[in-house]
Amino acid sequence: MTEQTAPTTAADGPSTGATARGEQTRQLILDTAMRLFRERGYARTTMRAIAQEAGVAVGNAYYYFGSKEHLIQEFYADTQREHQVVAAPALARERDFAARLAAVLHAGVDVLTPYHSFAASFFKTAAEPTSPLSPFSAESSGAREASVALFQEVLEGSAAKVDADLREPLPELLWLGYMGVVLYWVHDRSPGQAKTRQLIDGAVPLVDRLVGLSRLRVLRPVTRQVVALIHTLRH
Repeated sequence: MTEQTAPTTAADGPSTGATARGEQTRQLILDTAMRLFRERGYARTTMRAIAQEAGVAVGNAYYYFGSKEHLIQEFYADTQREHQVVAAPALARERDFAARLAAVLHAGVDVLTPYHSFAASFFKTAAEPTSPLSPFSAESSGAREASVALFQEVLEGSAAKVDADLREPLPELLWLGYMGVVLYWVHDRSPGQAKTRQLIDGAVPLVDRLVGLSRLRVLRPVTRQVVALIHTLRH
């Protein structure tokens, strides 16, 4: 059945029923798009195909999502929200920095796992420096900032003793490390991406130790250089 009209908004706001129907249609389009991306690949999936599979008019699909890129940005936002939910129990339970970091990294892989089949083909587009789908793009800033905030929560809720100058940029550094894990995961063909799990379990103790060593006087010049580099790249 094809939906012919998009939700309308009255002067005093949409009715509860119209809002609920609109949200259901929006989610249907997003879920359909994710399925088609997995089955056909990102590049071969069109907005028209998504609308046909979802049973809505093409105009309605564009009403909710202006382009395929907007669908991916919504996907980023959804997976980030799910990442926070999946990581929350461990963050509420653990105070050890390494345990908190490992839990968040593993939770990220847990959330992404259903999408591994189309990740490699999609990454070809997202890896383009000028692509709005890049995790470093202006269009991806909302999801990126939410992810950095999650790593800030990892740090702030822990008992880790961190060099004062390193504390502010550390969540962003941890997010960059997470991007490296995701890149490895995209190309990981081991059963169940077991090697990615091994990477996390091997890297976290090293990060934990480096964070702890950052307070040593002999390493402070290196810490200052790292902080200066981060500030340079930001600006």
